[in-house]
Amino acid sequence: MTSAERQAAEQRGRAAEDTAAAYLRAQGYEIASTRYRGKNEGGGRGRAGEVDIIARRDDLIVFVEVKARKTAQFALDDITARAQRRIETAGEKWIESQPDGASLSWRYDVIAIVPGKPPLHFENVW
Repeated sequence: MTSAERQAAEQRGRAAEDTAAAYLRAQGYEIASTRYRGKNEGGGRGRAGEVDIIARRDDLIVFVEVKARKTAQFALDDITARAQRRIETAGEKWIESQPDGASLSWRYDVIAIVPGKPPLHFENVW
């Protein structure tokens, strides 16, 4: 992938995340964080994972993976077991950093951004 292609993909990803965040706000969620990166133990190099959007409604935290794809099925299929583990790890680190973390419940959702359709929200995907 060329630098220009990477940059275009990055812009598409950010636009999809912005669309998903606006959708969540309209559904009554507060956006607690975007592109949250959980750090490795001991401050080591690299990252433990990343969550596209962390949304909150009362005591429910929703870790959202956003995928812009041609179909919703392609979006869901693109979330590998490895990606799930990285999202879970970052999510756990975020929960640990919250003063009320012990009282929170959470789930992992996917928002698919598909051309010509409103955002498609899949709850509790894994």
